[in-house]
Amino acid sequence: MAGSSIAMTSAGGSAGGAPASLAKAYLSVHEPLPGSGAGAKPGPETGQIAFQFNPNELTLAKSARWKTEPARGAKKASPPEFQGAEPSQLALEMFFDATATMDDSVVKAVEKLFACCVPTDTSLGKNKPVPPLVVFHWGALTSFPGFLTQVSAKYSLFTPDGTPVRATCSVKLQEMPAETARQNPTSGGLRPHRVHTVLAGESLATVAYREYSDPNLWRALAESNEIDDPFRLPPGTTLLLPSADELAARDGQARTY
Repeated sequence: MAGSSIAMTSAGGSAGGAPASLAKAYLSVHEPLPGSGAGAKPGPETGQIAFQFNPNELTLAKSARWKTEPARGAKKASPPEFQGAEPSQLALEMFFDATATMDDSVVKAVEKLFACCVPTDTSLGKNKPVPPLVVFHWGALTSFPGFLTQVSAKYSLFTPDGTPVRATCSVKLQEMPAETARQNPTSGGLRPHRVHTVLAGESLATVAYREYSDPNLWRALAESNEIDDPFRLPPGTTLLLPSADELAARDGQARTY
């Protein structure tokens, strides 16, 4: 029984080409940190898998296991006993299209997805096989860290030499449990980030100080927004502002590695 599920369906397009309204999204792929609770804090990012995505609807559900024992000799049943929360699950469709370039980029993207279904080389070398962790990113939303449990690819367009240039992949992602048994009731869902538009004269350090009271978090803020040159921050740049805990965890990982 799944604890939390998010079903996402991409908007359909015409047979002649990819839907123009599809937005860019991506899966960030991470090396799992050592320990049984590695899923709560993914390790260094090892790559990204970008795709076109635009859901018609998002559905989020959460469930838990409860046990109710019959009360002997009583008119009322005994209170239910909490048995634990089930891991969250995310299902989505990923659309890949290379009709503009007619190259093998779709094949390579699908191969990266399949590679996420097997243990990483690092974990195999330590005799503790663990799959890579992935996080779904779309606009100002991110998912829980999890691992891929299923990938199904359907190729729908080919070049004259047989190279696939269009594919739709159905992907299932399951939350990696944290070390602690206690869980925030809102965990396992999509986390919205606040947005800040950079003003003239602002830097990442000033934004980090105003938003998090710590200017040293500018590195983690730059990494979260994939800013290559943090010292050149043009006015009008849109910054996604993660939660303070999430940014502090990212900053700690960056300093560790």
